[in-house]
Amino acid sequence: MLENIRKLIDIGAALSHEENETKLMEMIVDVGRMCTNSDGGTLYIKSEDGRTLRFAIIQTRSLNIFMGGSREKITWPDINLFNEDNTENHTNVSSHVALTGKTIDIKDVYTAKGFDFSGTKAFDQQTNYRSKSMLVVPLKDHENEIIGVIQLINSQDIKTGSVIPFSTESQKITESLSSQAAVVLTKNKLLKGLEELFNSFLRTIAKAIDEKSHYTSGHINRVTEITMKIANRINEENSGRFSSVKFSNDELNELRIAAWMHDIGKITTPEYIIDKATKLETIYDRISEIETRFELFKKDAEIKLLNKKLELIKGGKEKEIITHEEEYQKEIAEIDNAFALISEVNKGAEAMSDNNIQRVKDLAKNMWERRGKKEPWLSENEVTNLTIIRGTLTHEERDIIQNHASLTESMLKELPFPKKLKNVQKYACCHHETLAGTGYPNKLKGSEIPLQGRIIAFADIFEALSASDRPYKTGKTTSEVINIIGNMVKHQNLDGDIANMFLNDKIFFDYVKENFNPNQIDIEMDCT
Repeated sequence: MLENIRKLIDIGAALSHEENETKLMEMIVDVGRMCTNSDGGTLYIKSEDGRTLRFAIIQTRSLNIFMGGSREKITWPDINLFNEDNTENHTNVSSHVALTGKTIDIKDVYTAKGFDFSGTKAFDQQTNYRSKSMLVVPLKDHENEIIGVIQLINSQDIKTGSVIPFSTESQKITESLSSQAAVVLTKNKLLKGLEELFNSFLRTIAKAIDEKSHYTSGHINRVTEITMKIANRINEENSGRFSSVKFSNDELNELRIAAWMHDIGKITTPEYIIDKATKLETIYDRISEIETRFELFKKDAEIKLLNKKLELIKGGKEKEIITHEEEYQKEIAEIDNAFALISEVNKGAEAMSDNNIQRVKDLAKNMWERRGKKEPWLSENEVTNLTIIRGTLTHEERDIIQNHASLTESMLKELPFPKKLKNVQKYACCHHETLAGTGYPNKLKGSEIPLQGRIIAFADIFEALSASDRPYKTGKTTSEVINIIGNMVKHQNLDGDIANMFLNDKIFFDYVKENFNPNQIDIEMDCT
Protein backbone atom coordinates (compact mmCIF):
# COMPACT_ATOMS: atom_id res chain seq x y z
CA MET A 1 0.00 0.00 0.00
CA LEU A 2 2.86 2.38 0.89
CA GLU A 3 4.54 1.56 -2.41
CA ASN A 4 1.32 2.35 -4.29
CA ILE A 5 0.93 5.62 -2.37
CA ARG A 6 4.49 6.55 -3.32
CA LYS A 7 3.72 5.64 -6.92
CA LEU A 8 0.63 7.86 -6.96
CA ILE A 9 2.58 10.76 -5.47
CA ASP A 10 5.33 10.36 -8.06
CA ILE A 11 2.75 9.93 -10.82
CA GLY A 12 0.87 13.04 -9.70
CA ALA A 13 4.08 15.06 -9.78
CA ALA A 14 5.00 13.69 -13.20
CA LEU A 15 1.55 14.40 -14.62
CA SER A 16 1.45 17.95 -13.26
CA HIS A 17 4.81 18.79 -14.82
CA GLU A 18 3.96 17.50 -18.29
CA GLU A 19 2.80 20.35 -20.54
CA ASN A 20 2.63 18.43 -23.82
CA GLU A 21 -0.94 17.16 -24.12
CA THR A 22 0.00 14.24 -26.38
CA LYS A 23 2.67 12.99 -23.98
CA LEU A 24 0.35 13.55 -21.06
CA MET A 25 -2.38 11.33 -22.55
CA GLU A 26 0.16 8.61 -23.38
CA MET A 27 1.48 8.84 -19.83
CA ILE A 28 -2.01 8.39 -18.37
CA VAL A 29 -2.51 5.08 -20.19
CA ASP A 30 1.08 3.94 -19.55
CA VAL A 31 0.75 4.60 -15.83
CA GLY A 32 -2.76 3.09 -15.66
CA ARG A 33 -1.52 -0.14 -17.20
CA MET A 34 1.57 -0.18 -15.00
CA CYS A 35 -0.31 0.34 -11.71
CA THR A 36 -2.81 -2.41 -12.50
CA ASN A 37 -0.42 -4.63 -14.50
CA SER A 38 -2.87 -4.49 -17.41
CA ASP A 39 -2.12 -5.66 -20.93
CA GLY A 40 -4.28 -3.10 -22.65
CA GLY A 41 -5.56 0.41 -22.10
CA THR A 42 -7.67 2.94 -23.97
CA LEU A 43 -8.16 6.63 -23.22
CA TYR A 44 -11.29 8.36 -24.50
CA ILE A 45 -11.76 12.14 -24.43
CA LYS A 46 -15.22 13.71 -24.51
CA SER A 47 -15.90 16.00 -27.47
CA GLU A 48 -16.42 19.74 -27.00
CA ASP A 49 -20.17 19.40 -27.60
CA GLY A 50 -20.42 16.48 -25.16
CA ARG A 51 -22.03 14.21 -27.75
CA THR A 52 -19.25 11.68 -28.37
CA LEU A 53 -16.14 10.01 -26.97
CA ARG A 54 -13.14 10.08 -29.26
CA PHE A 55 -10.30 7.55 -29.11
CA ALA A 56 -7.20 9.39 -27.87
CA ILE A 57 -4.82 6.53 -26.97
CA ILE A 58 -5.03 2.78 -27.66
CA GLN A 59 -2.45 0.33 -26.27
CA THR A 60 -2.23 -3.48 -26.18
CA ARG A 61 1.25 -4.54 -25.06
CA SER A 62 1.06 -8.23 -26.04
CA LEU A 63 -0.06 -7.33 -29.57
CA ASN A 64 2.43 -4.45 -29.83
CA ILE A 65 -0.41 -2.07 -30.60
CA PHE A 66 0.31 1.55 -29.72
CA MET A 67 -1.98 4.03 -31.44
CA GLY A 68 -2.83 7.69 -30.98
CA GLY A 69 -0.76 10.49 -29.54
CA SER A 70 2.67 10.49 -31.14
CA ARG A 71 2.12 7.03 -32.62
CA GLU A 72 -0.08 5.72 -35.44
CA LYS A 73 -3.17 7.84 -36.08
CA ILE A 74 -6.47 6.36 -34.84
CA THR A 75 -9.14 6.12 -37.54
CA TRP A 76 -11.78 4.31 -35.49
CA PRO A 77 -15.15 6.13 -35.32
CA ASP A 78 -16.13 8.03 -32.19
CA ILE A 79 -18.46 6.44 -29.66
CA ASN A 80 -21.83 8.16 -29.56
CA LEU A 81 -23.07 9.16 -26.13
CA PHE A 82 -26.58 9.62 -27.50
CA ASN A 83 -28.73 7.52 -29.82
CA GLU A 84 -30.41 8.82 -32.98
CA ASP A 85 -33.57 9.60 -30.96
CA ASN A 86 -31.41 11.66 -28.57
CA THR A 87 -31.72 9.14 -25.74
CA GLU A 88 -28.59 8.28 -23.76
CA ASN A 89 -26.48 5.41 -25.05
CA HIS A 90 -25.97 3.02 -22.14
CA THR A 91 -25.33 -0.09 -24.22
CA ASN A 92 -21.65 0.79 -24.69
CA VAL A 93 -19.74 0.42 -21.41
CA SER A 94 -17.48 3.45 -21.98
CA SER A 95 -20.45 5.59 -22.99
CA HIS A 96 -22.33 4.40 -19.89
CA VAL A 97 -19.41 5.38 -17.63
CA ALA A 98 -19.10 8.79 -19.33
CA LEU A 99 -22.80 9.43 -18.81
CA THR A 100 -23.15 8.14 -15.24
CA GLY A 101 -19.70 8.86 -13.80
CA LYS A 102 -19.64 5.40 -12.20
CA THR A 103 -16.78 2.90 -12.41
CA ILE A 104 -17.54 -0.43 -14.06
CA ASP A 105 -15.48 -3.52 -13.12
CA ILE A 106 -16.08 -6.55 -15.33
CA LYS A 107 -14.53 -9.94 -14.65
CA ASP A 108 -15.15 -11.37 -18.14
CA VAL A 109 -16.60 -9.38 -21.01
CA TYR A 110 -17.81 -12.57 -22.72
CA THR A 111 -20.11 -13.50 -19.85
CA ALA A 112 -21.03 -10.00 -18.64
CA LYS A 113 -24.62 -8.85 -19.02
CA GLY A 114 -26.05 -5.42 -19.71
CA PHE A 115 -23.57 -4.10 -22.27
CA ASP A 116 -22.88 -4.63 -25.95
CA PHE A 117 -19.30 -5.92 -26.37
CA SER A 118 -19.60 -6.71 -30.07
CA GLY A 119 -16.84 -4.20 -30.87
CA THR A 120 -14.47 -5.80 -28.36
CA LYS A 121 -15.26 -9.30 -29.65
CA ALA A 122 -14.72 -8.18 -33.26
CA PHE A 123 -11.30 -6.84 -32.26
CA ASP A 124 -10.48 -10.15 -30.59
CA GLN A 125 -11.47 -12.08 -33.69
CA GLN A 126 -9.37 -9.90 -36.00
CA THR A 127 -6.26 -10.02 -33.79
CA ASN A 128 -6.60 -13.51 -32.28
CA TYR A 129 -6.80 -11.88 -28.87
CA ARG A 130 -8.91 -12.71 -25.82
CA SER A 131 -10.30 -9.77 -23.88
CA LYS A 132 -11.41 -10.77 -20.43
CA SER A 133 -11.22 -8.53 -17.37
CA MET A 134 -12.07 -4.87 -17.89
CA LEU A 135 -11.99 -1.80 -15.68
CA VAL A 136 -13.68 1.36 -16.97
CA VAL A 137 -13.17 4.54 -14.93
CA PRO A 138 -14.46 8.08 -15.58
CA LEU A 139 -12.05 11.02 -15.66
CA LYS A 140 -13.58 13.70 -13.44
CA ASP A 141 -12.04 17.14 -13.16
CA HIS A 142 -11.97 19.47 -10.13
CA GLU A 143 -15.57 20.49 -10.80
CA ASN A 144 -16.67 16.84 -10.94
CA GLU A 145 -17.30 17.15 -14.66
CA ILE A 146 -16.54 14.05 -16.72
CA ILE A 147 -14.02 14.89 -19.44
CA GLY A 148 -13.17 11.35 -20.56
CA VAL A 149 -12.87 7.66 -19.74
CA ILE A 150 -9.95 5.29 -19.19
CA GLN A 151 -10.55 1.65 -20.01
CA LEU A 152 -8.08 -1.03 -18.89
CA ILE A 153 -8.08 -4.57 -20.26
CA ASN A 154 -6.78 -7.86 -18.85
CA SER A 155 -5.13 -7.34 -15.49
CA GLN A 156 -2.36 -9.95 -15.15
CA ASP A 157 -1.00 -11.85 -12.22
CA ILE A 158 2.52 -10.58 -11.56
CA LYS A 159 3.94 -14.06 -10.93
CA THR A 160 2.11 -16.23 -13.49
CA GLY A 161 1.08 -13.70 -16.13
CA SER A 162 -2.42 -15.16 -16.26
CA VAL A 163 -5.37 -12.81 -16.72
CA ILE A 164 -7.16 -12.06 -13.45
CA PRO A 165 -10.02 -9.75 -12.41
CA PHE A 166 -9.11 -6.22 -11.38
CA SER A 167 -8.71 -6.01 -7.61
CA THR A 168 -10.40 -3.47 -5.36
CA GLU A 169 -6.97 -1.91 -4.81
CA SER A 170 -6.45 -1.62 -8.59
CA GLN A 171 -9.81 0.12 -8.89
CA LYS A 172 -8.95 2.63 -6.14
CA ILE A 173 -5.55 3.33 -7.66
CA THR A 174 -7.06 3.81 -11.12
CA GLU A 175 -9.78 6.09 -9.78
CA SER A 176 -7.15 8.16 -7.98
CA LEU A 177 -5.02 8.26 -11.13
CA SER A 178 -7.98 9.24 -13.29
CA SER A 179 -8.86 12.05 -10.89
CA GLN A 180 -5.32 13.43 -11.01
CA ALA A 181 -5.17 12.96 -14.77
CA ALA A 182 -8.50 14.74 -15.31
CA VAL A 183 -7.41 17.72 -13.24
CA VAL A 184 -4.11 17.98 -15.11
CA LEU A 185 -5.78 17.58 -18.51
CA THR A 186 -8.31 20.25 -17.60
CA LYS A 187 -5.59 22.55 -16.25
CA ASN A 188 -3.54 22.16 -19.43
CA LYS A 189 -6.64 22.69 -21.54
CA LEU A 190 -7.50 25.85 -19.60
CA LEU A 191 -3.93 27.12 -19.87
CA LYS A 192 -3.87 26.38 -23.57
CA GLY A 193 -7.24 28.08 -23.97
CA LEU A 194 -6.06 31.14 -22.06
CA GLU A 195 -2.89 31.25 -24.14
CA GLU A 196 -4.90 30.99 -27.35
CA LEU A 197 -7.27 33.69 -26.08
CA PHE A 198 -4.33 35.91 -25.17
CA ASN A 199 -2.66 35.40 -28.54
CA SER A 200 -5.95 35.99 -30.36
CA PHE A 201 -6.48 39.18 -28.36
CA LEU A 202 -3.00 40.41 -29.25
CA ARG A 203 -3.53 39.56 -32.92
CA THR A 204 -6.85 41.42 -32.81
CA ILE A 205 -5.16 44.49 -31.30
CA ALA A 206 -2.44 44.28 -33.96
CA LYS A 207 -5.06 44.01 -36.70
CA ALA A 208 -6.96 46.97 -35.23
CA ILE A 209 -3.78 49.06 -35.37
CA ASP A 210 -3.17 48.04 -38.98
CA GLU A 211 -6.80 48.67 -39.91
CA LYS A 212 -6.69 52.22 -38.51
CA SER A 213 -5.03 53.04 -41.80
CA HIS A 214 -5.68 51.32 -45.11
CA TYR A 215 -2.17 52.38 -46.05
CA THR A 216 -0.49 50.33 -43.33
CA SER A 217 -2.85 47.36 -43.39
CA GLY A 218 -0.76 44.21 -43.17
CA HIS A 219 2.35 45.99 -41.84
CA ILE A 220 2.37 44.21 -38.47
CA ASN A 221 1.76 40.79 -40.01
CA ARG A 222 4.58 41.32 -42.48
CA VAL A 223 6.97 42.56 -39.79
CA THR A 224 6.11 39.51 -37.68
CA GLU A 225 6.62 37.22 -40.66
CA ILE A 226 10.06 38.68 -41.41
CA THR A 227 11.01 38.62 -37.71
CA MET A 228 10.20 34.93 -37.31
CA LYS A 229 11.91 33.97 -40.58
CA ILE A 230 15.09 35.62 -39.31
CA ALA A 231 14.83 34.03 -35.86
CA ASN A 232 14.27 30.55 -37.29
CA ARG A 233 17.17 31.06 -39.70
CA ILE A 234 19.44 32.08 -36.80
CA ASN A 235 18.50 28.82 -35.07
CA GLU A 236 19.91 26.96 -38.08
CA GLU A 237 23.28 28.78 -38.05
CA ASN A 238 26.26 26.53 -37.31
CA SER A 239 29.03 29.08 -37.77
CA GLY A 240 29.66 32.77 -37.28
CA ARG A 241 28.22 35.12 -34.71
CA PHE A 242 24.87 33.34 -34.38
CA SER A 243 26.19 29.76 -34.12
CA SER A 244 25.75 29.75 -30.33
CA VAL A 245 22.30 31.34 -30.44
CA LYS A 246 19.40 28.93 -30.14
CA PHE A 247 15.96 30.33 -29.43
CA SER A 248 13.70 27.93 -27.50
CA ASN A 249 10.04 27.54 -28.43
CA ASP A 250 9.10 29.83 -25.55
CA GLU A 251 11.63 32.42 -26.69
CA LEU A 252 10.32 32.24 -30.26
CA ASN A 253 6.78 32.74 -29.00
CA GLU A 254 7.94 35.67 -26.86
CA LEU A 255 9.59 37.24 -29.91
CA ARG A 256 6.50 36.65 -32.06
CA ILE A 257 4.29 38.43 -29.52
CA ALA A 258 6.78 41.31 -29.28
CA ALA A 259 6.63 41.68 -33.07
CA TRP A 260 2.83 41.69 -32.99
CA MET A 261 2.92 44.36 -30.28
CA HIS A 262 5.70 46.60 -31.62
CA ASP A 263 3.27 49.26 -32.90
CA ILE A 264 0.62 49.04 -30.19
CA GLY A 265 1.38 52.66 -29.27
CA LYS A 266 -0.05 53.74 -32.62
CA ILE A 267 -3.50 52.95 -31.31
CA THR A 268 -3.50 56.51 -29.90
CA THR A 269 -1.93 58.15 -32.96
CA PRO A 270 -4.48 60.24 -34.93
CA GLU A 271 -5.40 58.65 -38.25
CA TYR A 272 -4.81 61.88 -40.17
CA ILE A 273 -1.13 61.75 -39.14
CA ILE A 274 -0.70 58.07 -39.92
CA ASP A 275 -2.44 58.58 -43.28
CA LYS A 276 -0.92 61.98 -44.06
CA ALA A 277 -0.37 61.53 -47.79
CA THR A 278 0.34 65.20 -48.54
CA LYS A 279 1.78 68.09 -46.57
CA LEU A 280 -1.53 69.94 -46.32
CA GLU A 281 -3.59 66.93 -45.32
CA THR A 282 -5.37 66.87 -41.96
CA ILE A 283 -8.82 65.30 -41.97
CA TYR A 284 -8.79 66.10 -45.70
CA ASP A 285 -6.23 67.54 -48.13
CA ARG A 286 -6.39 71.32 -47.75
CA ILE A 287 -4.95 71.81 -51.25
CA SER A 288 -8.60 72.07 -52.35
CA GLU A 289 -9.03 75.16 -50.16
CA ILE A 290 -5.98 76.80 -51.71
CA GLU A 291 -7.18 75.86 -55.19
CA THR A 292 -10.53 77.54 -54.50
CA ARG A 293 -8.76 80.56 -53.06
CA PHE A 294 -6.50 80.88 -56.10
CA GLU A 295 -9.52 80.60 -58.39
CA LEU A 296 -10.95 83.56 -56.48
CA PHE A 297 -7.71 85.45 -57.09
CA LYS A 298 -8.22 84.83 -60.81
CA LYS A 299 -11.87 85.94 -60.61
CA ASP A 300 -10.80 89.07 -58.75
CA ALA A 301 -8.28 89.78 -61.49
CA GLU A 302 -10.95 89.21 -64.14
CA ILE A 303 -13.43 91.52 -62.38
CA LYS A 304 -10.70 94.13 -62.05
CA LEU A 305 -9.99 93.86 -65.79
CA LEU A 306 -13.67 94.12 -66.75
CA ASN A 307 -14.17 97.18 -64.53
CA LYS A 308 -11.10 98.76 -66.08
CA LYS A 309 -12.41 98.04 -69.57
CA LEU A 310 -15.73 99.76 -68.76
CA GLU A 311 -13.87 102.73 -67.37
CA LEU A 312 -11.64 103.01 -70.47
CA ILE A 313 -14.57 102.61 -72.86
CA LYS A 314 -16.52 105.32 -71.07
CA GLY A 315 -13.46 107.55 -71.23
CA GLY A 316 -12.83 106.82 -74.89
CA LYS A 317 -9.52 105.14 -74.20
CA GLU A 318 -10.16 101.76 -75.86
CA LYS A 319 -6.56 101.57 -77.13
CA GLU A 320 -5.30 101.14 -73.56
CA ILE A 321 -7.39 97.97 -73.08
CA ILE A 322 -4.78 95.81 -74.79
CA THR A 323 -2.16 96.80 -72.23
CA HIS A 324 -4.46 95.90 -69.32
CA GLU A 325 -5.41 92.58 -70.94
CA GLU A 326 -1.73 91.70 -71.25
CA GLU A 327 -1.23 92.57 -67.57
CA TYR A 328 -4.26 90.41 -66.73
CA GLN A 329 -2.87 87.40 -68.66
CA LYS A 330 0.46 87.84 -66.92
CA GLU A 331 -1.25 87.94 -63.50
CA ILE A 332 -3.30 84.81 -64.32
CA ALA A 333 -0.12 83.00 -65.40
CA GLU A 334 1.59 83.98 -62.14
CA ILE A 335 -1.35 82.68 -60.11
CA ASP A 336 -1.40 79.39 -62.10
CA ASN A 337 2.36 78.98 -61.71
CA ALA A 338 2.09 79.69 -57.99
CA PHE A 339 -0.62 77.05 -57.57
CA ALA A 340 1.36 74.55 -59.67
CA LEU A 341 4.32 75.02 -57.34
CA ILE A 342 2.14 74.55 -54.26
CA SER A 343 0.52 71.42 -55.76
CA GLU A 344 3.91 69.91 -56.52
CA VAL A 345 5.59 70.58 -53.17
CA ASN A 346 2.42 69.42 -51.36
CA LYS A 347 3.10 65.85 -52.52
CA GLY A 348 6.27 65.59 -50.43
CA ALA A 349 7.72 63.09 -52.88
CA GLU A 350 11.01 64.93 -53.29
CA ALA A 351 13.20 66.82 -50.84
CA MET A 352 12.31 70.51 -50.72
CA SER A 353 14.97 72.77 -52.26
CA ASP A 354 15.99 76.06 -50.60
CA ASN A 355 14.76 77.90 -53.70
CA ASN A 356 11.27 76.37 -53.48
CA ILE A 357 11.09 77.04 -49.75
CA GLN A 358 11.78 80.70 -50.40
CA ARG A 359 9.27 80.82 -53.28
CA VAL A 360 6.54 79.49 -50.99
CA LYS A 361 7.42 82.03 -48.31
CA ASP A 362 7.37 84.85 -50.89
CA LEU A 363 3.92 83.77 -52.11
CA ALA A 364 2.64 84.09 -48.56
CA LYS A 365 3.58 87.77 -48.60
CA ASN A 366 1.00 88.47 -51.32
CA MET A 367 -2.23 89.83 -49.90
CA TRP A 368 -5.87 89.57 -50.91
CA GLU A 369 -9.05 91.04 -49.50
CA ARG A 370 -11.59 88.86 -47.74
CA ARG A 371 -14.67 90.38 -46.12
CA GLY A 372 -13.01 93.74 -46.07
CA LYS A 373 -9.82 92.46 -44.42
CA LYS A 374 -6.39 91.96 -45.93
CA GLU A 375 -5.11 88.38 -45.64
CA PRO A 376 -1.97 86.63 -46.96
CA TRP A 377 -2.29 84.23 -49.89
CA LEU A 378 -1.09 81.43 -47.59
CA SER A 379 -1.67 81.11 -43.85
CA GLU A 380 1.20 80.57 -41.42
CA ASN A 381 0.14 76.94 -40.88
CA GLU A 382 0.01 76.31 -44.64
CA VAL A 383 3.50 77.75 -45.09
CA THR A 384 4.81 75.62 -42.22
CA ASN A 385 3.43 72.46 -43.82
CA LEU A 386 4.36 73.31 -47.40
CA THR A 387 7.99 74.01 -46.43
CA ILE A 388 8.53 70.61 -44.80
CA ILE A 389 11.90 69.59 -46.21
CA ARG A 390 11.33 65.82 -46.45
CA GLY A 391 8.14 63.81 -46.41
CA THR A 392 4.77 65.17 -45.33
CA LEU A 393 5.07 65.52 -41.55
CA THR A 394 5.85 68.63 -39.55
CA HIS A 395 8.25 68.39 -36.59
CA GLU A 396 5.28 68.31 -34.22
CA GLU A 397 3.55 65.54 -36.20
CA ARG A 398 6.78 63.57 -36.44
CA ASP A 399 7.12 63.82 -32.66
CA ILE A 400 3.59 62.43 -32.31
CA ILE A 401 4.44 59.53 -34.65
CA GLN A 402 7.70 58.80 -32.82
CA ASN A 403 5.92 58.94 -29.49
CA HIS A 404 4.21 55.66 -30.36
CA ALA A 405 7.39 53.82 -29.29
CA SER A 406 7.20 55.40 -25.82
CA LEU A 407 3.49 54.58 -25.67
CA THR A 408 4.24 50.99 -26.69
CA GLU A 409 6.67 50.78 -23.80
CA SER A 410 4.30 52.27 -21.22
CA MET A 411 1.26 50.28 -22.42
CA LEU A 412 3.08 46.95 -22.39
CA LYS A 413 4.48 47.68 -18.93
CA GLU A 414 0.91 47.63 -17.67
CA LEU A 415 0.30 44.07 -18.92
CA PRO A 416 1.12 41.34 -16.35
CA PHE A 417 3.01 39.08 -18.75
CA PRO A 418 3.89 35.62 -17.38
CA LYS A 419 7.53 34.79 -16.73
CA LYS A 420 8.14 33.23 -20.13
CA LEU A 421 6.91 36.44 -21.81
CA LYS A 422 8.68 38.86 -19.48
CA ASN A 423 10.78 40.41 -22.29
CA VAL A 424 7.93 41.23 -24.69
CA GLN A 425 7.90 44.88 -23.65
CA LYS A 426 11.70 45.20 -23.87
CA TYR A 427 11.89 43.73 -27.39
CA ALA A 428 8.78 45.48 -28.76
CA CYS A 429 9.84 49.02 -27.89
CA CYS A 430 13.35 48.62 -29.38
CA HIS A 431 12.25 48.74 -33.01
CA HIS A 432 13.32 52.37 -33.50
CA GLU A 433 16.56 52.21 -31.51
CA THR A 434 19.89 52.30 -33.38
CA LEU A 435 23.29 50.84 -32.57
CA ALA A 436 24.71 54.37 -32.75
CA GLY A 437 22.38 55.53 -29.97
CA THR A 438 20.47 57.97 -32.17
CA GLY A 439 17.13 56.16 -32.04
CA TYR A 440 14.14 56.43 -29.75
CA PRO A 441 12.48 56.20 -27.26
CA ASN A 442 15.42 55.45 -24.94
CA LYS A 443 18.46 56.15 -27.18
CA LEU A 444 19.84 52.69 -26.43
CA LYS A 445 23.26 52.01 -27.86
CA GLY A 446 25.14 48.92 -29.08
CA SER A 447 24.86 45.97 -26.70
CA GLU A 448 22.09 47.71 -24.78
CA ILE A 449 19.76 46.63 -27.60
CA PRO A 450 18.93 42.90 -27.25
CA LEU A 451 19.27 40.66 -30.31
CA GLN A 452 15.51 40.15 -30.46
CA GLY A 453 14.98 43.92 -30.51
CA ARG A 454 17.50 44.27 -33.35
CA ILE A 455 15.65 41.62 -35.35
CA ILE A 456 12.33 43.47 -35.02
CA ALA A 457 14.06 46.77 -35.87
CA PHE A 458 15.47 45.30 -39.08
CA ALA A 459 12.12 43.72 -40.01
CA ASP A 460 10.31 47.03 -39.40
CA ILE A 461 12.74 49.02 -41.59
CA PHE A 462 12.81 46.41 -44.36
CA GLU A 463 9.01 46.24 -44.52
CA ALA A 464 8.68 50.04 -44.49
CA LEU A 465 11.19 50.45 -47.33
CA SER A 466 9.69 47.75 -49.52
CA ALA A 467 5.97 48.36 -48.87
CA SER A 468 4.18 49.75 -51.92
CA ASP A 469 1.06 50.93 -50.08
CA ARG A 470 2.38 53.98 -48.21
CA PRO A 471 0.65 57.34 -48.87
CA TYR A 472 3.86 59.36 -49.05
CA LYS A 473 6.02 57.16 -51.26
CA THR A 474 6.10 54.28 -53.69
CA GLY A 475 7.73 50.99 -52.75
CA LYS A 476 11.49 50.98 -53.29
CA THR A 477 13.00 48.65 -55.83
CA THR A 478 14.94 45.65 -54.60
CA SER A 479 18.29 47.25 -55.37
CA GLU A 480 17.23 50.51 -53.66
CA VAL A 481 16.19 48.59 -50.53
CA ILE A 482 19.54 46.78 -50.44
CA ASN A 483 21.49 50.02 -50.92
CA ILE A 484 19.53 51.90 -48.24
CA ILE A 485 19.94 49.06 -45.75
CA GLY A 486 23.66 48.98 -46.59
CA ASN A 487 23.94 52.68 -45.76
CA MET A 488 21.97 52.21 -42.53
CA VAL A 489 24.33 49.42 -41.49
CA LYS A 490 27.30 51.66 -42.36
CA HIS A 491 25.94 54.43 -40.13
CA GLN A 492 25.24 52.00 -37.27
CA ASN A 493 21.47 52.22 -37.57
CA LEU A 494 20.94 48.48 -38.13
CA ASP A 495 22.72 45.27 -37.12
CA GLY A 496 24.97 44.34 -40.05
CA ASP A 497 25.10 40.62 -39.24
CA ILE A 498 21.31 40.37 -39.28
CA ALA A 499 21.11 42.38 -42.50
CA ASN A 500 23.80 40.31 -44.26
CA MET A 501 22.30 37.01 -43.18
CA PHE A 502 18.80 37.99 -44.34
CA LEU A 503 19.75 39.66 -47.63
CA ASN A 504 21.96 36.76 -48.69
CA ASP A 505 19.54 34.01 -47.76
CA LYS A 506 16.72 32.24 -49.56
CA ILE A 507 14.21 33.74 -47.11
CA PHE A 508 14.91 37.18 -48.62
CA PHE A 509 14.41 36.00 -52.19
CA ASP A 510 11.23 34.14 -51.27
CA TYR A 511 9.86 37.21 -49.46
CA VAL A 512 10.60 39.44 -52.45
CA LYS A 513 8.86 37.08 -54.85
CA GLU A 514 5.79 36.81 -52.60
CA ASN A 515 5.41 40.43 -51.49
CA PHE A 516 7.06 42.80 -53.97
CA ASN A 517 5.26 44.21 -57.00
CA PRO A 518 6.85 43.05 -60.27
CA ASN A 519 8.06 46.59 -61.07
CA GLN A 520 9.99 46.63 -57.77
CA ILE A 521 12.12 43.62 -58.66
CA ASP A 522 15.14 44.86 -60.58
CA ILE A 523 17.73 42.21 -59.68
CA GLU A 524 17.99 38.50 -60.44
CA MET A 525 15.82 36.54 -57.99
CA ASP A 526 17.47 33.13 -58.14
CA CYS A 527 18.72 31.66 -54.87
CA THR A 528 18.92 27.89 -54.44
